[in-house]
Amino acid sequence: MRKNRLFFAILPIFASLAACSAAVNTTTPAASPDAAGNTAPAAGTGRLDTIISRGKLVCGVSGDLPGFSFVDQTGKYSGLDVDFCKALAAALFNDPEKVEYRNLTSKERFEVLKAGDVDVLSRNSTWTTSRDTALGLEFLATMFYDGQGMMVRSDANITKLEDLAGKSVCVETGTTTELNLADQMRKLNIEYKPLVFENGDATYAAYAQGNCEGVTSDRSQLAGRRTTLPNPENHVVLDAVMSKEPLAPVVANNDSSWANVVRWTVFTLINAEEMGITAQNIDEQLKSTDPGVKRFLGVEGSLGKDMGLPPDFAVRVIKAVGNYGEIYERNVGTGSKINLPRGINKLWNDGGLMYSPPFR
Repeated sequence: MRKNRLFFAILPIFASLAACSAAVNTTTPAASPDAAGNTAPAAGTGRLDTIISRGKLVCGVSGDLPGFSFVDQTGKYSGLDVDFCKALAAALFNDPEKVEYRNLTSKERFEVLKAGDVDVLSRNSTWTTSRDTALGLEFLATMFYDGQGMMVRSDANITKLEDLAGKSVCVETGTTTELNLADQMRKLNIEYKPLVFENGDATYAAYAQGNCEGVTSDRSQLAGRRTTLPNPENHVVLDAVMSKEPLAPVVANNDSSWANVVRWTVFTLINAEEMGITAQNIDEQLKSTDPGVKRFLGVEGSLGKDMGLPPDFAVRVIKAVGNYGEIYERNVGTGSKINLPRGINKLWNDGGLMYSPPFR
């Protein structure tokens, strides 16, 4: 009997200890600011929650690439990659200006992303096997299909890659461009002199000063950079295409909630164009009786809620930046200084590769 009394006396103590342990284990660690004052995700906190709590998106961009991400003398950012950052901010905050842009070089961009100093890279980054696996990153839906090219002076008597034998080529380090150039020249058995630079500005400055006979990068980048040269008409991009360059936004691995938001924001832009929904007609489209349109725009259903966004996230995105076709035309299309035809970046039902999974 005495043993039973002792057992029942000890029971409340064990119960109290168990309750305290449960309270400690179920508490989500608080996020702490980094050296720059930004709040990095603490253990158990997803990137999406951190961004919402912070009140702005931190977007890694190039900052020196006309048509994709370029900052002018007044500090204003523009370009296709920049518009995607704005689309994300609109989806999250209903305000495309709630973005802090970080200019990153090709060499540093992935390490900065892995360190958590930016939320997403929207920086003309090519999706490759090693980057998607060995680097611990997640490439999402392709925003732009490209290929590597070569730009030379129009009076240099260079019409094909073989004409660069014994000549120098400027190239940016830390890029697939550097590797592809070496592979292609080796395949063609061409001896050449690579001049390697840390960033795009230095690469094209060297080319403009005549330090190399050719400069290589994605064909879209060459077209954009050509517009910044003193006499653009004196430079041509060769017909040769050396690689496949699917350019996609990138996030860190193992955070499906945030990856879903970024991925489906890309698809929102593409799907809006396919449905004929634009920044100009979005208010009229909200009155549509088409069940697919109603579901896509959040008039009915729970597509936004399912990924931590408001039901009208697609409306926010389209009102802020338009659909994919509008973004393309404004920044790099025939209505821009770069004047790139859509080509394979047309919608799938118009002969291109742009395709969105169903919003259902």
